[in-house]
Amino acid sequence: MSKRVLLIIGGGIAAYKSLELIRRLKERGVAVRVVMTEAAQRFATPLAAGALVGERVFTDLFDQAQEFDVGHIRLARECDLIIVAPATADLMAKAAHGLANDLATAVLLATDKPVLLAPAMNPHMWAHAATQRNVATLNADGLRFVGPNEGEMAERGERGLGRMAEPEEIRDAALALLSDGPLKGKRALVTAGPTIEAIDPVRFLSNRSSGKQGYAIAAALAELGADVTLVSGPTNLAAPAGLKRVDVESAREMMAASEAALPLDVAVMVAAVADWRPTEAADEKLKKDKTGIPAINLTENPDILATLSKPGKKRPKLVVGFAAETDNVEDHARAKIAKKGCDWIVANDVSGDVMGGAENQVLLIKKDGAEAWPRMAKNAVARKLAAEIAAALSSKPPRRS
Repeated sequence: MSKRVLLIIGGGIAAYKSLELIRRLKERGVAVRVVMTEAAQRFATPLAAGALVGERVFTDLFDQAQEFDVGHIRLARECDLIIVAPATADLMAKAAHGLANDLATAVLLATDKPVLLAPAMNPHMWAHAATQRNVATLNADGLRFVGPNEGEMAERGERGLGRMAEPEEIRDAALALLSDGPLKGKRALVTAGPTIEAIDPVRFLSNRSSGKQGYAIAAALAELGADVTLVSGPTNLAAPAGLKRVDVESAREMMAASEAALPLDVAVMVAAVADWRPTEAADEKLKKDKTGIPAINLTENPDILATLSKPGKKRPKLVVGFAAETDNVEDHARAKIAKKGCDWIVANDVSGDVMGGAENQVLLIKKDGAEAWPRMAKNAVARKLAAEIAAALSSKPPRRS
């Protein structure tokens, strides 16, 4: 039986791209049904969408031909995935607050299926605090995002983050969520990026991590069918398609978010977590004065990798740590795997251009041996590691409850 997608088309200029998305999904054997909001019909017609899907398009919550048997509930349940493209600021706000005053929002409130949102709006609307609050709420509720991308807007001279992902990107994100890949049904956690530790309201301790390798690993695991939670420190990266992203700043916040993701099948701890933080962060900006340079007393941050590696019922089947070193890479990494109690360590030399760069060269260390990988793109490292993880999990016995 083919997979079934319900496509909700929102009322933005990018609605015309959703017609192309229908074609792209059908090319992969996906059956598509369409719901269009009233505003969407100003940009694309139900006739055009209906011709592409080969059946009527649903537009009205109070359609007597459908609602005599609660049609919006059937639409919400008779699918494997719901895609909202474009997901406008208005539509996301309604979904975040549980409003259901039209067919699209009623379906979103009634569904028990995965939901993939493809946001599209003006960059100022995307950056607005209200939209970001709604995005955080939807993320926390388990909805997935693809995009938005950066680019030219419909408004003349406008450019920025808010452009809807291309149909091929949305299709690929949908296929990842629909995938019966080797990690289907597996729960994965990936931490990525730096953490920052406040000194005062404007200064902090951090490091040069870009988050690129962690984001690539999260995307690769999702492509293999895993249910991925990405816990990210501050980065400039868009969330990969088909996963849940949780944004944090400090090591303590990352620890809390990581523990909240349990139970897990695999945890891949890529983030460059600050080892220390100031014992106390000043409430006001520290000023130069005659007393000289202020002393900053440091205290140790929680060890997230060691905590998740501890034996117990909630320990993931597989815990993978990262060791970013500048000298004696293998020796330090082997010491780390023994000290932390994790199963694997991915070690790399960060004395060159790895942090922030597009490529990486790693040494995968397991308790029974080590394998040096050639220098390759970070996406390639991610796919290779994801394949190793899939092979390892398929050979392990089921986790006890």
